[in-house]
Amino acid sequence: MLKKIVLTIFITSICLPQIFAQNTAKIAPKREFRGVWVATVENIDWPSRAGLSQDQQKQELIGILEQHKKNGMNAILLQVRPAADAFYSKSREPWSKWLMGKQGVAPSPGYDPLEFAIKEAHSRGMELHAWFNPYRATMSANSFISEDHMTRKRPDLFFNYGGKKQFDPGLPEVREYIVQVILDVVKGYDVDGIHFDDYFYPYPIAGQRINDAETFSKYPNGITNINDWRRNNVDMLIKELNDSIHHYKNYVKFGISPFGIWKNKREDPLGSESSGLSNYHELYADSRKWIKEGWVDYINPQIYFSFTRRAAPFGTLVDWWSDNTYGRHLYIGQAAYLVNQKMEAAWRVPNEIPNQIRYMRANNRVQGSVFFSSKSFSTVARGTADSLRRDLYKYPSLPPQMPWLDEIVPNQPRDLSAEAVAVGVQLKWAAPLKASDGETASGYVIYRFEEGEKINVLDPRNILRISFEDFTFFLDTSIEKGKRYNYLVTALDRLKNESEPSGPVGVEAR
Repeated sequence: MLKKIVLTIFITSICLPQIFAQNTAKIAPKREFRGVWVATVENIDWPSRAGLSQDQQKQELIGILEQHKKNGMNAILLQVRPAADAFYSKSREPWSKWLMGKQGVAPSPGYDPLEFAIKEAHSRGMELHAWFNPYRATMSANSFISEDHMTRKRPDLFFNYGGKKQFDPGLPEVREYIVQVILDVVKGYDVDGIHFDDYFYPYPIAGQRINDAETFSKYPNGITNINDWRRNNVDMLIKELNDSIHHYKNYVKFGISPFGIWKNKREDPLGSESSGLSNYHELYADSRKWIKEGWVDYINPQIYFSFTRRAAPFGTLVDWWSDNTYGRHLYIGQAAYLVNQKMEAAWRVPNEIPNQIRYMRANNRVQGSVFFSSKSFSTVARGTADSLRRDLYKYPSLPPQMPWLDEIVPNQPRDLSAEAVAVGVQLKWAAPLKASDGETASGYVIYRFEEGEKINVLDPRNILRISFEDFTFFLDTSIEKGKRYNYLVTALDRLKNESEPSGPVGVEAR
């Protein structure tokens, strides 16, 4: 990883005494993707080292989620398949060595790291996107490889490059296998998204050659240029995955995080005003095509550059990508790991990343960002974490909606009640009736207003809690005795469409 639309949104608007119909607007603070990559490869972020007990792993992950919840994040991109291995039990591939220290060694019986991560993220109002590396199979030539690993069972499916084994994307059997690996997670787990990073064909290494001429000769697919053929191999996987994921679960988002440059303008008039390695030519990844064809729900380019980076300025690339979204979501990959680094003076300026966020928010074709990586917020980017927590991400946010997947709003919760009890205010309600698409509620948003305060669900300052679980009760312990409060509750479906509110219900805290 470290190589490195205007969208109509349905938002509930109410004011007393009348509840008005829903407006359409893009409210950046309330609807914004705020993600963070949690890398497991080489134990970058989690677990801190291989071989920790189940309880230690769980406590570490809870600590990570709590930290990012406080920082205002609403999405975790968890690396579940770093090298044709698994951080989940329902897999046809061996357990990852970065879990217990040796590939193929299972953690404690009954413990499924991915299942645990999903539950804990959802309870905190955070989506969980399962992050896969589709083609990478080993990290080094001397890696211990389990007998159950595909490089041992089917060595004919791989080529070697830079001392690593990689699936050969030109083989139809490889594409089918990768699709099935990912569908194991789509069908077996309650994930919100499937995510790829930038590793497709390998980053170029001087003196190295991709050994796929034989595959090209056997499966040319009517293409005569090997570079075009390689790009087409990746295209076929992306399209098939998009179709397959949405066939089984239409609400599971599919997104890709490519390198920050599609093409440079000197290579193509449609490219960006930049000069650097490109997805298209060096990595055989036609990332712009995937959005244009509607094969991804979001694109998340890694713009790991400062505003003053001459070869690839941050603002220039954000503007270019925002002009090439074709109605899909654009989340910008931001380099938290570069904060305070000596490589460039701009990264030692405390406002570099906060100013990047402000720049993105000024562009209504950018729906949020994702930070690499989790650990950075506890090390080099502690100041950035403070800026998020105290200012830019101070108030909660819902992920932006995807009307091309689902624009049917759930019905409102029923029978909301609020009761003052000794330790706070106890809220209870009933799940909404099914909407026309058969959904009830997969989560709820609870709003609280002090007496006399204008009731406005567009303002995220009024959000008390977001949860992506289907509980129908909440105990508010953050009240002041003797004060009177009004509460509202809305329902969320799987794609975070929000219902009209139930309530308001008033109560005096005692």
